[in-house]
Amino acid sequence: MKGQIEFSIVNLSNIDQVKQRIDSEYYRNFYLELDDKINSLGKVYLKDVDVKLDCSAFYPAITDYYNFEGEGIPFIRVNEIQKGLVTITPSTAFLPQSVIDDNSNTIAVAFPDDIVIAKGGNTLAKLGLVTDQYPYYALSRDVILIRTNKLNGINKYYLWVMLHSNYGQDLLWRTASQTGQPHLTLPSIEEIGIPRFSEDFESKFESLYKLSTELKIESDITYSRAEELLLESIGLSNFEPNSASVSIKSFKESFLSSARLDAEYYQPKFEQLIEHIIGQNYDLLKNIVDIKKSVEPGSAYYSDEGLPFLRVSDYNKFDITEPGKKLSFEFCKENAELINELKPKKGTILFSKDGSVGLACILREDKNLVTSGAVLHLTLKKNTKLIPEYLLLVLNSLVVKMQAERDAGGSIILHWRVNEIEDLLIPIVDYEKQKNIGDLVNESYRLRKESEKLLELAKRAVEIAIEQDQFIATDYIERNSL
Repeated sequence: MKGQIEFSIVNLSNIDQVKQRIDSEYYRNFYLELDDKINSLGKVYLKDVDVKLDCSAFYPAITDYYNFEGEGIPFIRVNEIQKGLVTITPSTAFLPQSVIDDNSNTIAVAFPDDIVIAKGGNTLAKLGLVTDQYPYYALSRDVILIRTNKLNGINKYYLWVMLHSNYGQDLLWRTASQTGQPHLTLPSIEEIGIPRFSEDFESKFESLYKLSTELKIESDITYSRAEELLLESIGLSNFEPNSASVSIKSFKESFLSSARLDAEYYQPKFEQLIEHIIGQNYDLLKNIVDIKKSVEPGSAYYSDEGLPFLRVSDYNKFDITEPGKKLSFEFCKENAELINELKPKKGTILFSKDGSVGLACILREDKNLVTSGAVLHLTLKKNTKLIPEYLLLVLNSLVVKMQAERDAGGSIILHWRVNEIEDLLIPIVDYEKQKNIGDLVNESYRLRKESEKLLELAKRAVEIAIEQDQFIATDYIERNSL
């Protein structure tokens, strides 16, 4: 019934004395029903399984120490939490070891198989398992850490999947402090009750995670084979950039031909690469694709609800993740025609021109979102005899990265001008080699999707176990796993 008010009646004796909560949000019918269900299954509080919680405290400004070349210690912020895992991307900041050492009492460190949770804001409760891609990770103040190395009596992979499931997210949201800006606290997380099942059932999530990891590794190996085949096909397998730091150019050879006077632009390694590309079959990017600019409405139009607004940090060379920002309904309504025109279609290649420049991702389906002004839309021209996945690999390869470094270098925040991107040199190999390379890229994508599917399977299995029972959930796993 429209306008119907939801209410629940709770006896004073049933008020949660431990958490000392009397706000109505905490006692919504949905939460009370979830409580009853978990109590009927049996539960254990996190504080009783030797969980150790941690987080970074106040530390001095460290942004000046960031580097985005993968050198040092990866710094986990909320953007690194993607699809239930901590994922390192080109947008991940790295810190020197010295910064970690100098702030050892205030910057927390996570290790593989630990769990991190976003502390507040519109990403509150976003959760990820720390992978073994690096030996350890530094944590920003925006995340809470669950250390799992001393867990007692509960499988850490089950704990992770449970908290990542819809019901685990509900439990985390319920514990959030109800202030003007809800946020999670360490004491409230300790009091979360985790439903328990048989040891055999809970151990299944470790097997699913490890199988998922194996598929991801296989995906990475397949992608590397595609990269190797590309470099071999264009004669760059053993390419060693010229390390000379001096290049002598006349005014005619420099400014009059390129309008650039910065010394970095004329480094010999760039000239070496360009000469190699133009010595074989190639074309300019603008002759291969149509390039469409996106929109940059400004943070004033960001909203907790609305149309997803994808930025460079929201995608990688394989796929996109759930955007952290949305555009308000008001902005979308006022700019409806523009918004509809800018929604990317299947086959569009997203290509970044600001920040982490030169990052390309092909869309495998139409997307109901808008990209930021830092992301260009590339669409193959109708008369182009180029396999999209081949172009994708070239755009993410050394060939384009070095051209991006040459064009966009010399500034604190990298900015690649569209006219420079239009003139990118794209090496073109024969169709059969393109197809072989494209097949490897597609196989890598398929394996990665299978890996992600297993993690979604694990999450749904936990939910089925809570909704029905662990035997039905086990059957679900057996029917849907590889």
